[in-house]
Amino acid sequence: MSAAASAPVPSATRLPYRLVATDLDGTLLRSDGTVSPRTRDALAAATAAGAAHIVVTGRAVPWTRYILDELGYDGLAVCGQGSQVYHAGEHRLLTSVTLDRRQARLALERIEAEAGPLALAVSRDGLDGQVLFGPGYRVGDGELPASSTTDPAELWAEPLNKIYLQHPGGLGDDELAAAARRAAGDLVSVVVSGEGIVELLPLGLSKAKGLSIAARRLGVSPTAAIAFGDMPNDIPMFAWAAHGVAMGGAHPELLSVADEVTASNDEDGIALVLERLLAGA
Repeated sequence: MSAAASAPVPSATRLPYRLVATDLDGTLLRSDGTVSPRTRDALAAATAAGAAHIVVTGRAVPWTRYILDELGYDGLAVCGQGSQVYHAGEHRLLTSVTLDRRQARLALERIEAEAGPLALAVSRDGLDGQVLFGPGYRVGDGELPASSTTDPAELWAEPLNKIYLQHPGGLGDDELAAAARRAAGDLVSVVVSGEGIVELLPLGLSKAKGLSIAARRLGVSPTAAIAFGDMPNDIPMFAWAAHGVAMGGAHPELLSVADEVTASNDEDGIALVLERLLAGA
């Protein structure tokens, strides 16, 4: 899987779009963490027809690059909810935006005043920035590289690109995100990016911000872009792109703004759309 990461995309193409932007988890990746042969073939056909493929994910670079390496992806990737633009082929971080830690502390004080005490994890900035889980943060199954600490102060010791929130009392993701926006929406951006994943980001940051930077490097405008996603953090990307495609089973908030709904990530939803477009249907 590759994309022309250093030169503008040719204007001649059989696709009505010159850029294919895909979320990673729940969209490009199947539930088992793989990309199906059919989806690989459809993306290869799209890039052969002149379109660029850009991965756009909430994962920071350290949680993304090993996946891209396994996929043989050598194009641009927008990581960390738009905070990082990464060149997979060169293993190089091109841009990075960090969270103002003083502002984030104030935001958390406000959120906890409304929602009660929270458990935190942080994503440290940089090509090798680790994810650090704080006291009480529930870690899910998986083999993602991460560390834990019993000292809350350690969470703030290095530059961050985002903070993860959990509510020990069981407040749902959407409810926690809504409370966070009410309390601190003037200080930070708040997104739900997966089940049990509520994040605080630099104010105004979104996948669309990072995608616009990557697209400019390729000489592609939003009017020539199609985007695929499954969660509310993909909403800005859908607003930026000419056409937004929600995966089957996507979050209701994303379904409400999608231009089209395809099959799920386990049913080759991306491939179905690209095959139709390539056939000129």
